[in-house]
Amino acid sequence: MANLRLPGPTPVPPDVYEAMSKEMIDHRGVEFADIIRRTTANLQRAFQTANDLFTLTSSGTGAMEAAVVNTLSPGDRVLGVTIGNFGDRFLKIAAAYGASVNELKFPDGDAADPEQIRQALRDDPAVTAVLVTHNETSTGITNDLETIAGIVKGEFGKLLLVDAISSLGSIKLPVDEWDLDVVVAGSQKGWMCPPGLAMISFSERAWKAAEASTMPKFYFSLAEAKKSLDAGQTPWTPAVSLLFGLDHAVQRMLARGDMEAVYGFHQEIAQYTRDGLRAMGIGLVAKDERRASNTVTAAWVPDGITDEALLAMLRDEYDIIAAEGRGLLTGRVFRIGHMGYVSTEDIDDVFAALRDALPKLERSPAAVG
Repeated sequence: MANLRLPGPTPVPPDVYEAMSKEMIDHRGVEFADIIRRTTANLQRAFQTANDLFTLTSSGTGAMEAAVVNTLSPGDRVLGVTIGNFGDRFLKIAAAYGASVNELKFPDGDAADPEQIRQALRDDPAVTAVLVTHNETSTGITNDLETIAGIVKGEFGKLLLVDAISSLGSIKLPVDEWDLDVVVAGSQKGWMCPPGLAMISFSERAWKAAEASTMPKFYFSLAEAKKSLDAGQTPWTPAVSLLFGLDHAVQRMLARGDMEAVYGFHQEIAQYTRDGLRAMGIGLVAKDERRASNTVTAAWVPDGITDEALLAMLRDEYDIIAAEGRGLLTGRVFRIGHMGYVSTEDIDDVFAALRDALPKLERSPAAVG
């Protein structure tokens, strides 16, 4: 079996697969109502929120779209904070629906500077909402969302929409404590499930924005999602088997105790990964150790080697499936995921493969051309 070291999809535990293999049920029946209500309550515990929370049959990008279209109107002025490829995507979604996006972009390897966000909001008082990615997997960087939220909400009173697809369930993100209005997550990350489900929390402030929102929405209408959830259903046909898995996986996660145990695990294995790569002389994209991601590490491809050659050798000779660079980092980095169902033994296998593969590639003309 391959060692899947992607930043998503991530490995799925056998007991989650087993839960997903249950017989099909009526998605408008009593059994489904019990499952969706229990899963929603457990997700609220994991999100650390009393806000409304919905599970959508879509990728995480669908929940990002839901965040935008349910709170904004065409022409609304939006501050889009981006530190990489997926932050760029959030901005593109807003622009596609007619928002006026003021982009605040930071160099690859840097976290967003809260002071620059403060200044951008001073300079552009017409901004109604701020879009930000908590954890950017394309660069392996986690933004200081607590400080950013304190500025956006505490100082300026703006609506805050957060892409937490690759952080929630793995990295500390207490939704209510940080006063986050809309937060989205995806099943294929730290939740230890296959792709296909997205989760979104929605605050009272977000509902007030929704009342004024005129962006078009149908499949991703959260008003419809709320109406259906009150009846123990979803507005459209759900991915029932995936919900079986998510129900089990979230219960498994919460069985560790409070979320601090989950965060501590990811902190430890991330540090283990970073230390091991540095010990081999491999440089990391993250310029500040404090902002390095605990779910994925982005590392520079060594000089004289192409990312294609490295990733192909890891895959074909060692059964290690690592990820390529994205956006402006394409061809320059490789990425190792370490979230959800992962152990230090999995990371040790990556280190062993790299120690064996790199000398071979450095001697191979094919590795550079």
